[in-house]
Amino acid sequence: MKLQEELKKVNEKIKQYRDEAKVQLHLAQEDIKDEWDDLEEEWDQFKHRVDELLHDANDATKEARESAHKLATNLQDRYQKLRDRLK
Repeated sequence: MKLQEELKKVNEKIKQYRDEAKVQLHLAQEDIKDEWDDLEEEWDQFKHRVDELLHDANDATKEARESAHKLATNLQDRYQKLRDRLK
């Protein structure tokens, strides 16, 4: 095979890989954006719950405090996983 033909084939293969990677990257960005939006909604709910607990700290039930703690732990883990995926 001539050098020109080999270079054309390699060029086309690289272009194909590049195009596929570009599509995958776009899909990944959309995936991460969707996950971010979900987390932000949960963050707003968490902030509201914390504000309620702080306002009524003396009256907050053990169950309410535990529920807020679980939500905080879950949010922290999910934000950390999202951050790690972006590295």
